[in-house]
Amino acid sequence: MVSRGDGARQRMLTAALDVLDDAGLAGFTMEAVARRAGASKATLYRRWPTTGALLVDAMDATYRPFPTPDTGSVTKDVTEILTAFVTLLERTPFPRLLAAFIDAAERDPALSELHTDLTNRRREPLLTVLQRGRDRGELAPDTDPELTTDLLTSPFFYRHFVAHRPIPRRMIPDVITRVLNPCRVRGLTDC
Repeated sequence: MVSRGDGARQRMLTAALDVLDDAGLAGFTMEAVARRAGASKATLYRRWPTTGALLVDAMDATYRPFPTPDTGSVTKDVTEILTAFVTLLERTPFPRLLAAFIDAAERDPALSELHTDLTNRRREPLLTVLQRGRDRGELAPDTDPELTTDLLTSPFFYRHFVAHRPIPRRMIPDVITRVLNPCRVRGLTDC
């Protein structure tokens, strides 16, 4: 059961994310969040002494890692994670929130630290499935899960945030094949 205090806190965090989404970092003020939440500024300041502290808490509440699949196939597991990631990019306010948060993190060391922590948590499911795949022999023993995670996710970030182009459904399996099975892409049987 959710307490009244928890419900109020969640309402304020949701309002904070809505303000960030609508007004960006420039419009992210305690006044705007209080107005959106139907709360007083004093109520917000009792819980969060600064707008930075509120932003940190709101982003932390929304940046939840994807579940870590364990189908027994690294390709299927990676497909599940990347499909969820593309859905997040295309169907939620996440990209706008992330852009505003990255901008804020560039200016505030506390936010930068949180951004690093949130990013590391978001990467964990993919790192786990890649490590499992390597352990099962589906990936080369020298596969670097950190670099492979970068290679698997970067095309989607680039396509969405830099090129501002839609992500075709075929892109997920194409990226997976090119990153995880480069020999097959080149038509080699042993490389």
